[in-house]
Amino acid sequence: MPKLPHPTPEALRRDPLPLRGRTALVTGASRRGGIGHAVARRLAAYGASVYLHHHVPHDAAMPWGADRPEAVTASVRDALGDPDATVLAGPGDLTDPAAPAELHARATEALGGRLDILVANHALSGSDGDLDTIDAAMLDAHWAVDARSVLLLVQAHARHRAALPPHTPGGRVMMMTSGQDIAGGMPGEIAYALQKGALASITRSLATTLAGYAVTVNTVNPGPVDTDYLTGDAYDAVAALFPAGRWGMPDDPARLIAWLATDEADWITGQVIDSEGGFRR
Repeated sequence: MPKLPHPTPEALRRDPLPLRGRTALVTGASRRGGIGHAVARRLAAYGASVYLHHHVPHDAAMPWGADRPEAVTASVRDALGDPDATVLAGPGDLTDPAAPAELHARATEALGGRLDILVANHALSGSDGDLDTIDAAMLDAHWAVDARSVLLLVQAHARHRAALPPHTPGGRVMMMTSGQDIAGGMPGEIAYALQKGALASITRSLATTLAGYAVTVNTVNPGPVDTDYLTGDAYDAVAALFPAGRWGMPDDPARLIAWLATDEADWITGQVIDSEGGFRR
């Protein structure tokens, strides 16, 4: 096989809209304070059309409360880099086994019949505990949302990309994990850590499977990110564990995820990437 030629000088110069013409589904984009919102804004700013998934009842039950989906959508729309791109949104309860495929199909249709980028950002918060506290209901709840629904979304994405012409560019899957494999683990969130660990473990297998459809698969561990879930002395104590003296902000992992969606990251797949700002456990 002949070697690929060196990139031309023109090819080396960065496109200000590297995702122009691409389409993306971002799950768990329910709040302007969350990572999903930040990822969606970055993708939109890079030129992509974006479909935002939200599940307001989950946030409404959490201490931080729910946001307005129309306000989240408007914020992402304000970031659009390509005037021909669009931002759309819709709900989905991913505890339903049928919901992932239905969501993928709805987003694909809304974005013109082709979906390039899947960012599975959603997760279940709460309903967890330590080894002595967890029960079958907690384990099942986290399995359904944090692992099963993600795998079913990836399955839907693989089937969709398989039906496209061979080597259609831009196929991406990004999943989220939580550093459960790093020193100390997450002993107080056993159910959550179990399912996030499953995603980290399956990353390479999924990458191998989807390589035949020209889709890369990577998983990002963003470390502690300020999504409005902690305040006071506890917040300050976590900030002190970062060399920079501050928490990660939603746009910190968003920059990495958006870059992984570009053609510059075409040769990166099967990786679990820690993006924690040097967090010292």
